[in-house]
Amino acid sequence: MELGFIGWIVVGLVAGAIAKLILPGRQGGGIIATLILGVVGGLLGGFIGSLFGTGGGSMSNPMTWILAVVGSIIVLLIWGLITGRKAPRD
Repeated sequence: MELGFIGWIVVGLVAGAIAKLILPGRQGGGIIATLILGVVGGLLGGFIGSLFGTGGGSMSNPMTWILAVVGSIIVLLIWGLITGRKAPRD
């Protein structure tokens, strides 16, 4: 079963939240920013997966979640470079 619109929102929200938990520092943004980060990351992860012949496409496929989280981390790193946000110094 392919992901529909609501499925992409759920995967995006969870993947964005996991990416924010994995990366240190203050990324800012609320639930909407996390959702956008996750959906864009999911699309990026799906694109990367398609380059290597690894699919996703359903919520029950673990590769869908892994690719979405990896894509979200990449998007979050790029966003940090663009905005100049860095991890806080102790």
